[in-house]
Amino acid sequence: MRIAVYGGSFNPPHLGHIEAAKSVVQALAPDRFLIVPAATPPHKALAEDSPSAEQRMELCRLAFAGIPGAEISDIELRRGGKSYTYDTVAALRAEYPEAELCLVIGTDMLLSFEEWYHFRFLLEECTLAVLARAEEDGELLREKAEAYESTYGARIVLLAHEPLEASSEQVRERLPLRAGEDLLSDAVYAEIIRRRYYGAKPELTWLRGRVLDYLDEYRVAHVAGCESEAVSLARRWGEDPELAAEAAILHDITKRCTKDQQLQYCEKYGIINDNSELENKSLLHAKTGAALARDLFGVDDAVYEAIRWHTTGKPDMTRFEKILYLADYIEPTRDFEGIEELRALAYEDLDAAMALGLKMTIEEIRRSGREVFIDTLNAYDWYNEKEK
Repeated sequence: MRIAVYGGSFNPPHLGHIEAAKSVVQALAPDRFLIVPAATPPHKALAEDSPSAEQRMELCRLAFAGIPGAEISDIELRRGGKSYTYDTVAALRAEYPEAELCLVIGTDMLLSFEEWYHFRFLLEECTLAVLARAEEDGELLREKAEAYESTYGARIVLLAHEPLEASSEQVRERLPLRAGEDLLSDAVYAEIIRRRYYGAKPELTWLRGRVLDYLDEYRVAHVAGCESEAVSLARRWGEDPELAAEAAILHDITKRCTKDQQLQYCEKYGIINDNSELENKSLLHAKTGAALARDLFGVDDAVYEAIRWHTTGKPDMTRFEKILYLADYIEPTRDFEGIEELRALAYEDLDAAMALGLKMTIEEIRRSGREVFIDTLNAYDWYNEKEK
């Protein structure tokens, strides 16, 4: 039996790791292929705010799901402490005394292998499967391999591999900048955004694409218009334009849902409604949309609250909440009597625009014979009084 062992911190597992795994499968055709996330790397501390070992293991499950025969092993997590390769190989050798163990390493690891903990034991028990980092390293690797073979009797295989220029450190640096998606599998990136690992913020083009499945044709144009208006208002009033775009992209994520679907979300997320809300699904979508946006995309409190109140408004809203409320109201696809006055006012005085917008909403609801929701009435009273 041939067992390939590919270990690392995988913090996070990126496309370079996946391509390396594909090369291992193609070159070695192992009977078992163990991906081994380290619990605690022995030679360097994990980056600050890294996911836990269990969370990195879950990211590995997502990353390597498409690799034939790949198994994510928790051997180092179960053992705990510093994750020395020696301990892992010793445990595998005890469990599989007759197996050929192939230890997958990179170019730099081969060049410094004599510095590894109990490296002689590893050379005795394992075949080293070396992923060449670049073509120009070929001669240097061959020389080193021959030296290990003659000195220690090592068994070394150089794997043909076209490395992808990516590193976990590079990915971690990009994620808070709304970048790095191109270096990760979609499943891994989606989970990182959902959990907001590494201080990640979603790349906006990716976020727009993910939300499309939740929108009907009309809503797509409205959401695009709302995003454009929210970004413009955020710049005018000193808020984060990218965060405003994120809130606008997500604000109507459950708008298309039926009343029954809305109520299912309410049950799932523990949302409590009064009778007025239960009778009007347009009131429910702000609550369920905020909850779903947090569940799927890990939105922060500012975005959550802005989505939560973008339909009814409330007294004493934050500036960010007012921006989304008004952007939803005045975006370019909207056309109704008085909208130009409201648009102009939104860039001159946010509170005055809130008072006018709420007044217009109340008048329209009453003209249609419907009951005005209490939060909207309270919001109007608050802003109208403030303007006085």
